[in-house]
Amino acid sequence: MQISRRAALAATVATASAAALLATAPTAHAALPTPVSAATARSYLAAMPATAEHSLTGYSRDLFPHWITISGACNTRETVLKRDGSGVVTDSSCAATSGSWYSPYDGATWYAASDVDIDHLVPLAESWRSGAWSWSTSKRQNFANDLSRPQLLAVTDNVNQSKGDQDPGSWWPSRTAYHCTYARAWVQVKHDYGLSVDATEKSALTSVLNGC
Repeated sequence: MQISRRAALAATVATASAAALLATAPTAHAALPTPVSAATARSYLAAMPATAEHSLTGYSRDLFPHWITISGACNTRETVLKRDGSGVVTDSSCAATSGSWYSPYDGATWYAASDVDIDHLVPLAESWRSGAWSWSTSKRQNFANDLSRPQLLAVTDNVNQSKGDQDPGSWWPSRTAYHCTYARAWVQVKHDYGLSVDATEKSALTSVLNGC
């Protein structure tokens, strides 16, 4: 009987442990629009000449109006929070009051919207250096709020802040499993908006995409 009790206790502990793991594991979540394939991204990138970046002189985030109203009371940030989160509940003003968000950059899961930033995958300042300096305010607004391309993504706030306005020549997500998706998305956004790449950025992207 003693052995039987121990076996039963072990089984109970194992079941509880499994339940705890399931409770803490990332839940299913939506993601940014699927980027082009690696082959298409390689083709796009090969056609982009490596050019020197434009000066940041004159740049301001205010030249890229965001977040704009998307539907009803919901602006771009709130729309992405609902899209990328799991079990997201919002109040009458569309603010997320509960839910969970899995950040593909670092693998962290958050349970408060205040811990999550909406990353411009191609940063606004980077777009300025790559050609957006010559755009109209309307085009910059479209770029800063683009939900149709893989440009906006809910991620850990301090990870987004550490990325800043860096391009792939100097910054990649810490999760190497996300590098292919990140490279494909980066190249698609730059291609679709006619933005340039510099030599270091192009080399880093080529290296990753060649391994995808």
